[in-house]
Amino acid sequence: MRVLVAPDKFRGTLSASDAAQAIAVGWRRGDRGAEVEEVPMADGGEGTLDAMVAALGGERRRLTVSGPLGDPTPAEYGVVAGTDGPMAVVEMARASGLALMSPARRDPMRATTRGTGELILDACRRGGRRVLVCIGGSATNDAGAGMAQAVGIRLLDERGDDLRPGGAALRHLARVDMRGLDPAVASAELVVASDVDNPLVGPRGASAVYGPQKGATPEQVRGLDDALRHFAAVVYRDLAVDVRDLPGAGAAGGLGAGLIAFLGARLRPGVEVVMDAVRLRERLDGANLAVTGEGSFDEQSLHGKVPAGVLHAAEEHRVPAVILCGTAIAAVPGVRVFSLVDRFGADTANERARWALEELSAEVSVLLQRERREAEEAERARQL
Repeated sequence: MRVLVAPDKFRGTLSASDAAQAIAVGWRRGDRGAEVEEVPMADGGEGTLDAMVAALGGERRRLTVSGPLGDPTPAEYGVVAGTDGPMAVVEMARASGLALMSPARRDPMRATTRGTGELILDACRRGGRRVLVCIGGSATNDAGAGMAQAVGIRLLDERGDDLRPGGAALRHLARVDMRGLDPAVASAELVVASDVDNPLVGPRGASAVYGPQKGATPEQVRGLDDALRHFAAVVYRDLAVDVRDLPGAGAAGGLGAGLIAFLGARLRPGVEVVMDAVRLRERLDGANLAVTGEGSFDEQSLHGKVPAGVLHAAEEHRVPAVILCGTAIAAVPGVRVFSLVDRFGADTANERARWALEELSAEVSVLLQRERREAEEAERARQL
């Protein structure tokens, strides 16, 4: 029995790597003859750096960058072995993420992506020719303006002064000057991994959908959306790139739009990028079962998230799959879903998540072995 274990993180309790290890330990305990391979997964948001380094090896590089409000912030990025050579992995949440700020300090009007740009700049100056930028979990709504300034692009107001940090300042943008773009960044190939397909502006845009969770009031949401519309108009005029309605441009407060417009980045669904990087489809060859999951398995899990990607790939390879999760809200025809909360209760699922996941994994492996034996016996009886 060859089992491929490919979960996402269980948010708030287990990283993807921890979840994969817990499932593997439990599965081997329940089925001592099983060959279990761990492939921690991610969808381009928080945790992607850890999942990529765990799956592919490599190194982490640490430096101090500008945090969301300009405070010196320790951050890191990874360098992993990609299919076409070394690839830098920059997770914007490490430098510009909402988790870096207390709720009282959240301010999308002033928060900047400059720190993310500083990570990209360092990766490129140190030889990175391919950079994967994972966007999600941002504290910002500046359309990547701070990122652009960090790599040498000037965003100027009507007086010719550099724009101040933050999404609110975008309404004063008068001109984009690309002449100072760092040559190392200009020559790099950038791919953006995102788990959302929101456009830059409008009712499904960056400000309307994600602004409130970053601290924006209804009035500020309207102001930020207007500022992004103005930004998109200037970018279209100066760079001939239309990012206003582009799917995914609204990811991470519009950072998707900025990376596309300023650095020519390609935007891809995050789970597909990670699946390619860890060679998930190749690993499915010869597997008898795929095990995936995440903390909360709900309707959103079926659209661009890790479980959806793994289930689709498993179906392509005709490999049966099961889901182990914290809570189960959604269902998938033909796929068994096992929940920690259903089995152990909410308190144990949260407070002893690793133990509970090991136990559940062991129980599921024993259950599937028994069902397999019963099916084989029934088939032998039928043939007699």
